[in-house]
Amino acid sequence: MPIEEELTASGPIGPLRGTLTLPTQRGPLPADVPVFLVVPGSGPTDRDGNSPLGIAAAPYRLLAEALAERGYPSVRIDKRGMFGSKGAILDPNDVTIASYGDDLLAWTAAIRERLPAEDGTRCVIPIGHSEGGLVALAAIARMPDACGLILIASIGRPLDEVIGEQLRANPANAPYLKEAEAALATLKRGDRVDAGTMSPALRPLFGAEVQGFLIDAMSYDPIELAARVEVPVLVLQGTRDLQVSVADARMLADATPDATLALLSEVNHVLKTVASEDPSANLATYADTTMPIDSSVVDAVVDFVDAIMPD
Repeated sequence: MPIEEELTASGPIGPLRGTLTLPTQRGPLPADVPVFLVVPGSGPTDRDGNSPLGIAAAPYRLLAEALAERGYPSVRIDKRGMFGSKGAILDPNDVTIASYGDDLLAWTAAIRERLPAEDGTRCVIPIGHSEGGLVALAAIARMPDACGLILIASIGRPLDEVIGEQLRANPANAPYLKEAEAALATLKRGDRVDAGTMSPALRPLFGAEVQGFLIDAMSYDPIELAARVEVPVLVLQGTRDLQVSVADARMLADATPDATLALLSEVNHVLKTVASEDPSANLATYADTTMPIDSSVVDAVVDFVDAIMPD
């Protein structure tokens, strides 16, 4: 079994907390072995990739364990203000893409302190999943001695466009679409909306407490960010993903100067295998605590690292 230990990094007013997963072999980690930093997706997503909103698939924990079996360490983290990192800030909604990026810099420093490379700088490769891909894209230019970037199920368009598409994809949202699209346009302009007057079905998405973050996140264009990345990038996308499209992945890969595109057949948003096109079967995997992640995800990550790391 992989070796796990709690790791902390410096947060704004308190520590950021995460889990370091190490390969089973004892002894110092070779200097040329990178450490993966798993950057979580949107909302209250914890270090394992689970959420109190109904996700129990543990994709980040399973990915960390699978990578450790292949000889690679990783750190998966709780977002500032949430779960183990609750004390890092007072309000978990008082965040921006840039402040999450600040945390990636703090985690990079903590990883290199815990796992120094005696004859150089330890390679830290962010793995950004979903919203975490946008965070990693925005932060990579600031990360010292960055050596690679992995984007899994990451959006290739501004957030307002993606949210609008997701809403339109569900027929049940038809009565609220005009109202939702007007709210998205207002937030895109940098203005707030009165969530209290909105349809009850839309209030969780457009709550007053999250509008500041939405306005900030909508201001980023992933394609513009990707075009400026100066390190090798793996864009990994499952073809059964109900939340992010293959088109997004192609856009990111096309925009990035040095990109590898991996389209994984029958892999969904939480990295599980879904043989059926039935959305209910797909969503059922989100709550499956026992189902492993698809092995092609791990293969793609390891193949990418083998290709970019010096011999």
